[in-house]
Amino acid sequence: VCSMKKNKMSKEQGCVLKAWEVTVRKTTQQAKKRANNIFGTVSVAPQTDDEATATEENDDETSNNRSSIGELYNAERVLPNGDYYTGQWYDSFPHGHGKYLWTDGCMYIGEWYNGKTMGKGKFGWPSGATYEGEFKSGYMDGIGTYTGPSGDTYRGQWVMNLKHGHGIKSYANGDVYDGEWRRGLQEAQGKYRWRDESYYIGEWKNGMICGKGTFIWTDGCRYDGFWDDGFPSGNGTFKWDDGSFYVGHWSQDPEEMNGTYYPSGNEENLEWDPKDVFNNLSEYKICSGERVPVLPSQKKLSVWNSSKRIEKPRRISVDGRVSVGLDRAFEKMNMWGSESGEGAADIDSTTRRDLDAEIMRLEAEGFIQSLKPSPVPMRLPRAGKKQGETISKGHRNYELMLNLQLGIRHAIGKQAPVVSLDLKHSAFDPKEKVWTRFPPEGTKYTPPHQSTEFKWKDYCVFRSLRKLFKVDPADYMLSICGDDALRELSSPGKSGSFFYLTNDDRYMIKTMKKSETKVLLRMLAAYYNHVRAFENTLVIRFYGLHCVKLTGTIQKKVRFVIMGNLFCSEYSVHRRFDLKGSSLGRTTDKPESEINSNTILKDLDLNFIFRLQKAWYQEFIREASVAGELIPSGACTPIGEFEDESAPRLSRADVDQLLSDTTRWASIRLGGNMPARAERTMRRNNCEFQLVGEPTGEYYEVVMIFGIIDILQDYDISKKLEHAYKSIQYDPTSISAVDPRLYSRRFRDFIFKVFTEDD
Repeated sequence: VCSMKKNKMSKEQGCVLKAWEVTVRKTTQQAKKRANNIFGTVSVAPQTDDEATATEENDDETSNNRSSIGELYNAERVLPNGDYYTGQWYDSFPHGHGKYLWTDGCMYIGEWYNGKTMGKGKFGWPSGATYEGEFKSGYMDGIGTYTGPSGDTYRGQWVMNLKHGHGIKSYANGDVYDGEWRRGLQEAQGKYRWRDESYYIGEWKNGMICGKGTFIWTDGCRYDGFWDDGFPSGNGTFKWDDGSFYVGHWSQDPEEMNGTYYPSGNEENLEWDPKDVFNNLSEYKICSGERVPVLPSQKKLSVWNSSKRIEKPRRISVDGRVSVGLDRAFEKMNMWGSESGEGAADIDSTTRRDLDAEIMRLEAEGFIQSLKPSPVPMRLPRAGKKQGETISKGHRNYELMLNLQLGIRHAIGKQAPVVSLDLKHSAFDPKEKVWTRFPPEGTKYTPPHQSTEFKWKDYCVFRSLRKLFKVDPADYMLSICGDDALRELSSPGKSGSFFYLTNDDRYMIKTMKKSETKVLLRMLAAYYNHVRAFENTLVIRFYGLHCVKLTGTIQKKVRFVIMGNLFCSEYSVHRRFDLKGSSLGRTTDKPESEINSNTILKDLDLNFIFRLQKAWYQEFIREASVAGELIPSGACTPIGEFEDESAPRLSRADVDQLLSDTTRWASIRLGGNMPARAERTMRRNNCEFQLVGEPTGEYYEVVMIFGIIDILQDYDISKKLEHAYKSIQYDPTSISAVDPRLYSRRFRDFIFKVFTEDD
């Protein structure tokens, strides 16, 4: 029986090795054919198996001698997965000038640096699309020209594969845009000319006409004024070529539209309707352009480390990072076989499984050297349960929750005047509020309910804020007042306030002290102007301010503010930090075993600096704060137990996908779903309160979510006394409670050490 088993195994192994040899031979032949077609004929003399083996050993020996000396030399090789490279080579990587052909037909010709596409080069796609220009770390980065397969052409500046800076986009349909770009979309000043020669010149935002600008038609008519989402919005003037003009306030809502017509003596425009302008403009679409199917930074290099022993080919991304970590069997098979596309090796599933098993066996016995992961994957905190305790009947705050939901349903659902974003100073007066009585039996305006009688106060200006933040009233009411109950966080903060989360995690409700309410009302006008001027502000968003006054013997007032939940994201959040820039008491008091993904860590728990791409950093230096998802660069898998194994995890490929997918790009903004690199830091042993440690060179790909919260604390007498008392015992600069000017300066200095520009 043992003999039969051994014979059977040896036959199976023989079949596996033969199948492997056939696979490599097929992909090699296919790559040579493509190389001959694209790069020109490569003369290869016929060889016997013995001659081929001897030649390979000689090439390997020569290669090893050259690489050990560190000599730059010309190389021409067909790589194990079928890719083809010809050009300068140094220390197992393309270096200098060279051509690389992938098995799917993609091709790069240009400058390399240690395996990275760096400098000037040309990248071609099988579809016929090309990019010619500057590269940086595998990305289209610098000045370059992209020509799509349908004829779209962009000439201008790039950052991380995205149009960023000044550029000219010529569309296949004849439209042309000449102006500024930001993260792949038109932004700031630009001119768009349609093929009928009508054009718009002015301000843009997120790829849409928005701000102040002028639209000129080919018949001589023109509109000068403000725009929003591609249509006139706000003050503006429409002029005819005969000198007549119409001045007024423009809006797609007919009830908000008003203005005055001034004729030039010509009576033919008297029956003109401003709606005609909107109907006409709806025909002028902004072209979206073509999407790049595969980005250069997503292409992998198969680098064969030549030697006399069998080695596993190392697969690296074009930016030079080695793919390490726990590859799936299918991915290992793809390293040896041809990649997807025309000419892929025809291997059935049984053979594929056998090959996978054989490769893993060879690795285990040492014939194939497995690449060790570097850096070591980070052990992430275990996933915490969903935050908060559901407020159901019998909960101490059940009736308060009902009162809140009744009040919001009434405030959002009632008929109200048309909301305008152009507010007068009187709109921010604290007296601009409405009190409504809610008896259990109901009234003409309020429904009957099962709670005790209460009064509800609503501040009117927040209706304009919700419109400014593009909050849909129905969705807002459904999130807070739907069938799903609110969740109360397990413990109140130091301020004594309670926090509640909506079931969809979009909104957070906080109970407020009277002093905090006064601070918010006092700063409301400045806050409104700030968030209107800076759409991507990091400052927390306030959606509503309300008060519930219980009648009867208690006569208790409870004030609420409704805010956006900073951590509402499609990604699972692994670490949360509350940063102030101070060191005294700024560390968590939990042991390591009790820390999970919901634990709020503090300044001295932070052992990273976050490197942002230049485009993000330039926008970031206005303001700042932090948290993120941690996985090492190179797609190492994190070690640790997760309750939700289906939660999205981030790799370098995920970052590229996030940047390439325009639908997902809309979710990226400053402080929200923002890709970055985190570099681990280490504090010196003798510096217990060193806020920012020394960089170690160990990097991780992260998605960051950060913002500025807790802005309603006044530096009142209690904070001044706290500062005076603690200053006797500790360094005054290490205390959280300090003069606002010092706090601001210290916070900014700290943040700009934690967030830096990625070189």
